[in-house]
Amino acid sequence: MAEVTREQAREFHDGVHVLDGHFDLLMDVEIQRGYGRTKMIETEYLPRFQKGGVHSVVAAVFVEDAFVPEMSLRKALNQISAMHAEAAESPEHIVIAKNLDDLRRARAEQKVSFILSLEGAEPLYHDLSLLRVFYELGVRMMGLVWSRRNFVGDGSFFAPVREGKKGGITDFGVRLIEEAEKLGIVIDVSHLNDEGFWDVMEIAEKPVIASHSNSRTVVPTMRNLTDEQIKAIAEKDGLVGLNAFSMFAATNSADATLARLIDHVDYMKKLVGARHIGIGLDLCDDLTKYLPLDKIAKTTEMPFDVVKGHSSLPDITHELMNRGYTDGEIEGILGGNFLRVYQDVWK
Repeated sequence: MAEVTREQAREFHDGVHVLDGHFDLLMDVEIQRGYGRTKMIETEYLPRFQKGGVHSVVAAVFVEDAFVPEMSLRKALNQISAMHAEAAESPEHIVIAKNLDDLRRARAEQKVSFILSLEGAEPLYHDLSLLRVFYELGVRMMGLVWSRRNFVGDGSFFAPVREGKKGGITDFGVRLIEEAEKLGIVIDVSHLNDEGFWDVMEIAEKPVIASHSNSRTVVPTMRNLTDEQIKAIAEKDGLVGLNAFSMFAATNSADATLARLIDHVDYMKKLVGARHIGIGLDLCDDLTKYLPLDKIAKTTEMPFDVVKGHSSLPDITHELMNRGYTDGEIEGILGGNFLRVYQDVWK
């Protein structure tokens, strides 16, 4: 088979709906707006999205450890407020999508659409009624935990830590999952520990996603998923979003390349089929400027994004085409599979 050129890959890429299923955008936007900046997305991020042919981005609401638990709700509302302010300032360029029609209309109008997601249920505390508030503000996806414990369950740490007995999903977590499915919010199990994962598989009745997780067989870290977990997500007709963070893409940073990342796609495709794979790149290079100095001092090797920003997304398409993936498979991975899940879950 002749090698596909970058020009051929780009032509195909531009003809499909490209969606990044996880990006910690709002932390940066909220902080920079606090410094007095406006139109942050339009000036800082939109050129990258446009260069990379990105149509939709899941904008995660992430609350740093320093604000948990007392300031969780405030920080989450600040980030969502910042997103709404950005949409109001740049209506000709960006839109907050609450349904599939919004996503399709934004693409037709050459705008970038943003889907709000909670990365961890900390902002809800133990109050189920707050979920409706976040839904009305536009939240359509919810990660149950980040890599820590909250009222829903226990997180999966990046590396082993000293801890007591791990737990599964709590009684509040059960009610939260049930209410989220009634409202039409997609449940996201990335960052959840194994015990909680299997509880979710028993509780959830609709498709479940792991928005930014790779294969644990390919790279053995608890943040990645076992074969059985990937199969369980596929059985619910959900998907796993490809994570471009170096420590989840390869065991050694020297091996952390785009090719190595696509090895995860190859493995998961053989396991469950391309229908259950998406991209949730979790690009973090822009956020390292906010890392505390003590953490930087303790880091012997700084993790990095193996996909060099959203402007480089066509490189994924190029690699998949050269590995022999069909047009339908690539279209699904780039965004179509996420759209299918939204079709099944959103109201």
